[in-house]
Amino acid sequence: MTRVDIGVFAHNEASGIAAMLQGLAAQDFTGLNARILLLANGCLDQTVTIARALDLPGVDLVICDLPEGGKSRSWNRFVHDLSDPQAEVLIFADADIDLPVPDSLRRMVAGLQRDPALHVFNSQPVKDITYRPDGLSRLDRIIAMAGGGLDDWRTAICGQLYAMPAAKARAFHLPIGLPVEDGFLRAMVLTDALTAPEDMSRISGADVFHIYASERKMPALIRHQVRIVIGSAVNAALFAALRLRPATERKDILAQAAADPDWISTQLGAQLPRWPYAYVPLHFLTKRAARILGNWRGLRRPKQVFVLFAGFGFDLSVYILAQIRMARGGGAGYW
Repeated sequence: MTRVDIGVFAHNEASGIAAMLQGLAAQDFTGLNARILLLANGCLDQTVTIARALDLPGVDLVICDLPEGGKSRSWNRFVHDLSDPQAEVLIFADADIDLPVPDSLRRMVAGLQRDPALHVFNSQPVKDITYRPDGLSRLDRIIAMAGGGLDDWRTAICGQLYAMPAAKARAFHLPIGLPVEDGFLRAMVLTDALTAPEDMSRISGADVFHIYASERKMPALIRHQVRIVIGSAVNAALFAALRLRPATERKDILAQAAADPDWISTQLGAQLPRWPYAYVPLHFLTKRAARILGNWRGLRRPKQVFVLFAGFGFDLSVYILAQIRMARGGGAGYW
């Protein structure tokens, strides 16, 4: 049987943690020796109390009450300290997703086993308003229509749910305090910590998906996207800082950064602002439009024309807000 450790990342998830853990307990683990680790990091609510009170017969559940928050910090703890050294596969899951298909995790493990060269097997993220489209408001329909992401989910790690061979995950460390840890990990995996050209064959996905709750109010949607853009801009600055160091030192530097809460702020202070784009590179403003314009046939459809103009207006607002936040010292808490 394949030994699998499932890390469930939870920060103040009291309202949904019972449903999440019960859903995991209902998964079909045939052929797997599975253990669930609840990574309750920096929780100030009843997440841990609720989890401890659950009755999940036959489920090997380990509740890790981690006093310090942060997903990248918790990722390091799970991969390097808390997971079983004998585990062959590690699965990374957010505590606020839904798995409607009962053998999703088993399929992910099988996907890794079919291709030993894979470092990451992705689950496709699907918005709840797309999966369950009943009773949607006009704004919900616009959000759903503009969905699908800016990247191919098969080659872009979605931090909500993915699996890695344990040995390959343990080759990496994440700096403490990353705002967008999945984008950073993707770059490290594809380039072996920025020491080689991108190898897109290292990340894949197939017929596995999960449901996540979409933001359904425009202010919340803008705040969410501002955080993503700031996190991606931070990642770009950290990549530039790492490339200044010899390739042979980069993995060791990241191992040190995983134990140094000041490492990110030090690197950002040396890297930003960077002219002419200041803090946020211009492609974060233009990539949606470039993707749509690249498929020029789609512009014959009114829906695509609407998405192009509405999307650009949204992206412009997000881009300006992200620049302002970072310039004022509010970007990712490191300024």
